[in-house]
Amino acid sequence: MISIKRLMQIGPAEELVEQPVGKPVPVPVVDKQPADKKPAGKSVNHLVAKPFAMPTPDDPLAVTLDCYRSSLRAVGKSAAEASVVLGSELELQLAKLVSQLPDHPNPTELRQFESEVEKALDQSAVLMAKSLREKADGVKELLVMLASTAESVGERDQRYAIQFSEFTADLQRIADLDDLTQVRSSLVRKATELKSCVDTMTQESQHLITDLQSQVVGYETKLKTVEELVLKDALTGIANRRAAEKRMEWHIVQKQTYCIAVLDLNNFKQINDQYGHAAGDDLLKQFASELQNGMRPTDLVARWGGDEFIVILNGDLAEADRQIDRIRKWVLGDYTIQNSNDGQSLKIKVGASIGAAQWQPGDSAEHVIAEADAQMYTDKEQSHKR
Repeated sequence: MISIKRLMQIGPAEELVEQPVGKPVPVPVVDKQPADKKPAGKSVNHLVAKPFAMPTPDDPLAVTLDCYRSSLRAVGKSAAEASVVLGSELELQLAKLVSQLPDHPNPTELRQFESEVEKALDQSAVLMAKSLREKADGVKELLVMLASTAESVGERDQRYAIQFSEFTADLQRIADLDDLTQVRSSLVRKATELKSCVDTMTQESQHLITDLQSQVVGYETKLKTVEELVLKDALTGIANRRAAEKRMEWHIVQKQTYCIAVLDLNNFKQINDQYGHAAGDDLLKQFASELQNGMRPTDLVARWGGDEFIVILNGDLAEADRQIDRIRKWVLGDYTIQNSNDGQSLKIKVGASIGAAQWQPGDSAEHVIAEADAQMYTDKEQSHKR
């Protein structure tokens, strides 16, 4: 099996030859012409489903690349199973990279591809580590709060246990007195002490309950804040894929008619390649803000992954079409970004392929997404012909 490093060293005129035991058998020169590429910006389902030609046993380059693609798809699938939000993002990135790897890459293309894979894995590792630290910190804070409360209750109970033991001993000593006058005055004094002790216990219990309630309210607020962060896209600040899925599930449970619109930015990879990833990120943030501002308060705008966005719309398909027309008129168009290479501002025209579908009773969210996705790809093919 030829390694990726070896593949990167193969020159244009070199032949790839298997070295079996015995007389060497020449293998035909590998065709260096790249195969036709599919448009960028596909969803995970479409990217994973991309067919690859079955490699022949005497084509080590094709076998190696096919194993490499399979390994990357397996990494993405495992990441998505480990983390619904962050793992799904990595799965989408790796699936896109796999779809862009030529069947016969040259060394330069392989080096660039390897760099993109490493970058995607590094970014995902940083985000996952940050998420785990935040969750761990939240759990630690809850445990500290519970330990502190338990300690306070234990100290109070121990203090009053000592007082009641002393009170019992005093009553026993009073019982041994012969003078009724002394007995009476001692009982009155102890009764007063007992009432004072009970009143103090009641007050302390009330303060303890109030403090505990305050701590619980504070922790609930923090949990709500963390949950909101989990449902937000880290880059753009709008809702993320998990939030969109939860909204669709809510509509289905309520049996409420809704539509989804899937948007895929056209030629976004070219912007990243030409002007840098910082410029691409800036464009995604601007576009997300404009898209959210252009929608109704009852609609949910979310980043589905990469350069794909999704809008959950209340109403039927006719209403969705009206909102899509609004997007084409007010959201798509000219944007200003910073060129990461020279720091200069430049204007670019942003277009998007859009597909929409309406949920019908009995449909799953996955079915509606697949329909909208198919419509989006139809729109993309038509835009290439225009």
